[in-house]
Order: sequence, then C-alpha cells, then structure tokens
Amino acid sequence: MNKAKIAGIAYNVPDRVVTNHDLEDMMDTTDEWIQTRSGIKERRWVEDGMPNSDMALPACKEAIENAGIKPDDLDAIIVGTVSSDYNFPGMAPIIQQKLGVTTNISAFDISAACSAFIYLLEIGSQFIQTGKYKNILLVGSDVMSCLLDKTPAGRATGVLFGDGAGAAVLQPTDDESCILSTHTYANGKGVEMLHAKAPGSMFYPNRIDAEVIAQGHHLPVQNGREVFKNAVVRMPEAINFALEHNNLSLEDVSLVIAHQANYRILQTSAKRMGMSMDKMYVNIHKYGNTTAATIPIAMCEALEEGKFTKGDIIILTAFGAGYTWASAAIRW
Repeated sequence: MNKAKIAGIAYNVPDRVVTNHDLEDMMDTTDEWIQTRSGIKERRWVEDGMPNSDMALPACKEAIENAGIKPDDLDAIIVGTVSSDYNFPGMAPIIQQKLGVTTNISAFDISAACSAFIYLLEIGSQFIQTGKYKNILLVGSDVMSCLLDKTPAGRATGVLFGDGAGAAVLQPTDDESCILSTHTYANGKGVEMLHAKAPGSMFYPNRIDAEVIAQGHHLPVQNGREVFKNAVVRMPEAINFALEHNNLSLEDVSLVIAHQANYRILQTSAKRMGMSMDKMYVNIHKYGNTTAATIPIAMCEALEEGKFTKGDIIILTAFGAGYTWASAAIRW
C-alpha cells in the first residue's frame, strides 16, 4: 500500500493587521483583557469584500509549486472551511477554476471547523494509500472576520478570530518521510457549545430574515468554559492516541503543533501531557484563531524557523466545533 507525504505546503494571511488596541473602541475592550484571556496580541483580517478563495489562492499556488507540479497535475482538491465564498457550491470548484485547472477532477469541501486540516489529511492520505489519486491539494482556509459581531455585544467571541489560509499537496511515497497516522473523532453532544446556526435549513422557510438576524443566529456563539474544559482533555488524548499507535513517546517527537485557539488551552494541554512549552509551537499571538488554517500556518512558520527538519517526527492536534478533534503523526 502506498504511503502519503506532504510534498508541498504554504500559507497566506491578509496584509491588514488588526491589533488589540484597534478593537478597544470597536468592542469596548482592552489589550490587557484580550491578552490575559487568550494570549492574542493581533490578528489579520481581509479587506472588506475579499472572498475566502482569493485569500487562499496564493497559498494554493505556492504549495503546488513547492510540490514540483502544475495545477493540471492535480487529481483532487479538498477544502476545509466554515466560511466558503457561497452557501453553495463549495469552495473547492471555485479554487479549481481560479487555479486554471483545465481537467475535470474531484473537488469538494468538508466542514469540521477547527479540526478540518487534520480531517483533510486523513481523507487525502486514504486516497493516496488506495492508489486512487497521486496529487491532492488540501486547503484549510477561513475568513472569520466576515462572520463576527464586532460590537461590544460580540466581544467574547469577536476578539478571538483572524483570517488565514494554508494549503498542502499530498503525493504517494515509499520513503520513510510520510504521514504515519491520522486519528479523527467527534461527539455531537458538543454541537450547542460552539456554532453559527444561520443560514441553516432549520430556519425554514426564511433562512435569513430580520428575526434570525435580531437573535444573532447568523453569528458564531460559544460557551467558552465548556469548550476549554473539553479541548484540554481531548487534544492530549488525541496526542496520546497518535503516540501509542506508532509506538512513540514524547521524547521521539520534535514538535507538537496544536490548533491555535487560546494560549491557555495550549498551556494546559502541555501541562497535562507533562510536556514543556518549548515543544509546543505557538503563534496565536500573531494571528488569533484562524479556524481551519491554524495548523498549516503553524507548520509553515515552524519549518521556516527550523523547529523541525527532514526525518523529524511532529504531532498535530486540533479541537473544534461539533465537537470534533483529531491528531496526526508525521515523519517529515
């Protein structure tokens, strides 16, 4: 059976930097409050009107180039997002068109919120392992700024999110550098803890009307306390699953790259693992929570900083709405 490798990876974030100070008047908050609560100092937001696919496109092009292929070599495009350009169709065909792919390939979206990129790795690696496809573009990209309540009423959630995109190309390999395993999980009991309900079919016959908007059903809502309590259990649990599956210990791992949702979640997860924060990559202070993009953005920056190199083992983990959570072990 084939093994899958990440042959190219890249990211893109908007140029527009939004600091905590920029939000102080907008959301009636303070830099100190945001940093103490989340560890976030700034985030990137797109300029008004930029669609998700436009933000993701540079990352897609760079990942394809890094993999040594051309867009027409792609067999599939799989996108993970909760902020697609349209309600339908999905964003993958839009990416296909904007890349100039002239062949009729598989292109579809998944919705696994903050766990999406590891879900993408699992789906893509299965296609590679079965021999179905040879070149798969995975895209984790979210424009969360277009979903937020940027008034004082939305402060608790609005300060947390940023915009960003990451893309990776999977290819088959017989080398030791490969995706060792992926592990994905969900528990629907967490649905009400983190969600944006509209536009959803539950709001028949008017998916978006004045009442839906007045009640804020179109905005992200979360029970921060419950999300925190579950995240700091599930991510360490998922890391341990990946280690045990591959007969590894933390000492074998060069770096853990966890979903960047909240610095306190990262800190508490590391503590539960008995792991130094030196082994836990952190860039949430720069970008906030970019949802499906946090993992690939962090992977790219960690590579640029020399945090891991060829032959090193890294562990990815994430937790998000659903609840969904996941982990992956990769030998780079």
